[in-house]
Amino acid sequence: MVKRKLFLRTKSTILKDRRESLESISFIRFLGVKLSIYSSSSCCNSNLTTSERKMMGLIRQALIVVVTIATAIHSQIQIAEAVDIGVCYGMRGDNLPPATDVINLYKKYGIEKTRLFDPNPAALNALRGSGIKVILGIGDEELPNLAASADAVMTWFSTNVDPYLNDVLFSVIAVGNEVIPGVYAQNVLPVMQSLQSILDAKGLGSTIRVSTVVPLGTLGSSYPPSSGTFTPEASSTLRDVLTFLSQHGSPLLINIYPYFAYALDPVKVQLDYAQFTATEAVVTDGSLSYYNLFDAMVDAFFSAMEKEGVSDVNVVVSESGWPSAGNGDFTTPQLAATYNRNFMNHVTSNKGTPKRPNAQIEGFIFATFNENQKPAGVEQNFGLFFPNMEPVYPVFS
Repeated sequence: MVKRKLFLRTKSTILKDRRESLESISFIRFLGVKLSIYSSSSCCNSNLTTSERKMMGLIRQALIVVVTIATAIHSQIQIAEAVDIGVCYGMRGDNLPPATDVINLYKKYGIEKTRLFDPNPAALNALRGSGIKVILGIGDEELPNLAASADAVMTWFSTNVDPYLNDVLFSVIAVGNEVIPGVYAQNVLPVMQSLQSILDAKGLGSTIRVSTVVPLGTLGSSYPPSSGTFTPEASSTLRDVLTFLSQHGSPLLINIYPYFAYALDPVKVQLDYAQFTATEAVVTDGSLSYYNLFDAMVDAFFSAMEKEGVSDVNVVVSESGWPSAGNGDFTTPQLAATYNRNFMNHVTSNKGTPKRPNAQIEGFIFATFNENQKPAGVEQNFGLFFPNMEPVYPVFS
C-alpha cells in the first residue's frame, strides 16, 4: 500500500490553505482570460502568418490543459475540506496513534464531526481550535454516582467540558451508551436533567444538546417499519426520556447496523437491501417503499416514538458501519467500503427517510480505527483506518 503524506494543519496553515485556495481561483480566472485573448487573437487577426497561427493554436491547447488540471485540483481541494459525516473515535487499542495525529487525520480527509465515548483529555486538547463538532459521551459506570448528586454532575461538567468550551465545538453530551434497558437505565434521565440545568444557566441550552444513545435492541418490533414499538423494558424508561428530548429540542441518538441483520439471516435480508444498492423497492409498507434497510430501521424508531406520544424528536445515527474482516465472506474490505460510502452519501443527501422525507439525519461511521483490545472477530475490524493511519479501504476523497 502506498503511504500518503500526512498534512499537519495548524491554525496558520489553515489560513495559508485558504489563501492558496483563493490564489488558485485567481490563477484559474487569469488563465481563462488568457485563453479567451489567445482564442480571439487566433480567430480574428488576419495579419498572422501560418506559423504564428500554428503557435497560437499550440498555446491555446496548452492553456486548455492547464485550466482543466487547475480546475480539477481546486475541485478536489474543496471536496476534501467538507465531508458532512461524523466518525466515532474509539480508543480500545494499544497501538493507536496520538490524538493530535488523529485530529490531523480528520482534517486531511475533511471529517468535520466526531464522537468521543468518554472525555479523553488528550483528544479534547487535540480538538481545540479544530472546528470539528463533538458528541461527548459520559461513561456508563459513572451514571449511578452522577444521578445521585447534582453537585457530582457539576463537578463532571467543570472537569470535562468547562475547560474546553472556548475552543471545542460540543454539539451533544450523550448520557450513557446503550444503557436502556439495563441496570443503568434509571440513572439516565436524572443526569440529563442536571446537565440541562447547567447548560441553561450558562446560556448554552440551545447550543449543546443533551441526549442518550440507544441500540436497535430497544425495539420490540421493527418490521414493517410502521409497526415499530419499544420493548416494555425500554419503554418504561424511554417514555420520560423522549418527553425530555421533545421539551428541549434534542435528538435521540440511535445505533443502527444493517450488517448484523444481514449476517444473522442472509436469506431473508438481501445484501443489496443492506448495502443501499437495491434498484427496486424491497419492502412496501402501506404507501411507503423501502429500498434500503437503513431507512426501514430509522423509520421503525420514528414509529416507536410516535407510539409513546412523541412525534417531534429527530434522530442522530450515532453509530453505523460494516466490518472489513472477522466473519468470512460477510465481511470484506469491498463490502465495508460499499456500505460506508453509500451510508455517507445517503445521510449527506438530506433526503430523510420514506416516513420523514424532510428530516435531516446526521450520521457517524463506526469507527476510526481497527481496535485490537476489543473482542476478537468483527468487533476488531470496523475501522476505516489501520493504526498506522493508512486506509483499510478508500471511503473519503
